Amino acid sequence: MTHTPGTAPVWDALGGDPALLPRISYRTRAGSLPARLPVIAAARACVGACALAGAELAATRAGRPVADVLVDDGAVATAFTSERQLLIDGRAPVNFAPLSRFWRTADGWLRTHANYPHHRARLCAALGVGADATVEEVAALLAGRSAYEVEETVYAAGGLAVALRTPEQWAAHPQGVAVAARPLLTRDRLDEAAPRAARGASAPRVLDLTRVIAGPVATRTLALLGADVLRVDTPRLPEDPDAHADTGFGKRSTRLDLADSADRRAFEELLTGADVVVTGYRPGALDRFGLTPEALVERRPGLVVASLSAWGAYGPWGGRRGFDSLVQVATGIAAVEGSPAEPGALPAQALDHGTGYLLAAGVLRALTDQARDGGSRVLRCALTQTAGWLLNAPRPADPEGPEGPEAVGGAPDPGHRLAETDSALGRLRYAPSPVSFVGGPADWARPPGRWGTDEPSWAPRG
Repeated sequence: MTHTPGTAPVWDALGGDPALLPRISYRTRAGSLPARLPVIAAARACVGACALAGAELAATRAGRPVADVLVDDGAVATAFTSERQLLIDGRAPVNFAPLSRFWRTADGWLRTHANYPHHRARLCAALGVGADATVEEVAALLAGRSAYEVEETVYAAGGLAVALRTPEQWAAHPQGVAVAARPLLTRDRLDEAAPRAARGASAPRVLDLTRVIAGPVATRTLALLGADVLRVDTPRLPEDPDAHADTGFGKRSTRLDLADSADRRAFEELLTGADVVVTGYRPGALDRFGLTPEALVERRPGLVVASLSAWGAYGPWGGRRGFDSLVQVATGIAAVEGSPAEPGALPAQALDHGTGYLLAAGVLRALTDQARDGGSRVLRCALTQTAGWLLNAPRPADPEGPEGPEAVGGAPDPGHRLAETDSALGRLRYAPSPVSFVGGPADWARPPGRWGTDEPSWAPRG
């Protein structure tokens, strides 16, 4: 028997019709994303639900039955490590900066995140070391400090550091208690806006206000399925070019400073033609620009708004910054995957990728529901909620591999699953999307372009 969180609970959380679940078939492969926790099963469930939601929306728009879906563990495992599979003219990106790592402290372990220059600067300032501090210097300093004290000191300075906790410690933490009270994702209808045309309608237009992995994975998936996705970034906060190369497939990318009146007018003009807005910034960070779900749907009734955060937009950590690696440490995943000697990590940024596919699935289902019943729709996901779902799922009997007798073949080799294309960024080797259904797209319509170089306008509708 395969130990798995299962697609059915995910599909139920999305409000999907359970009668559609038999449309999904699975090709399981032993050794995919091996871990103590059921990572491949969770990944499979997220991708399966997303693919089924895509097939359902396509069927609604075309006026035909819902197509069959195939979920292949090899494709899922490869896609969940897409940032590691990427090559740009033969060069492999660096996924973690030197100061993004575990540190031994006087009372346990600490993990920091300093991939972005402004996060590194805040971390170093909070620790009282120079901006050019070495790993050895920081390690010596932290060895004599409390992980919990450093966590609070760095957070107060706007940096990112999280003390290692066990699942039991996280369950007792006020933020852990708040997260446990939430479902995997939340779905709300805010009003009685009229349905938008579905059959034969043009591709949905998506404003993408996300960064790093989870949010961009969601919008990358929407782009695969035909959405006109325009990523909007502030020119004040450049994106990692390698992260953009990985998650920019199928999209266009522009820069707007919402504090500038002309750029703000350009954004409002985009909003008048949008069907979906996806946000992935720290909760509250965009509120001053009128980008709360309530403010957005007031200006654009019938909109689907999807928001993503690390810790959840509630509880004592609701306003904190966060990343997948830090959520693994706080929630106890790193303790479960580690050893008595040191903490561990999941075999992929599975919270990011899994939540990304969940968010995309939620948008697809919301578009289907909106076309049928109208209403402005709001979805909310958090990496901690995905982490809680994973931690509470039945664990594999064999800690080295979560698959049971139905699995076929050995550990998947991603090599034959990768694709290559030319782009404005160079020759790219990349992981194709694992989202697949009969009659659906096989690949993205366009490779990533250069970050922030497209006009702030929608593509013409046919």
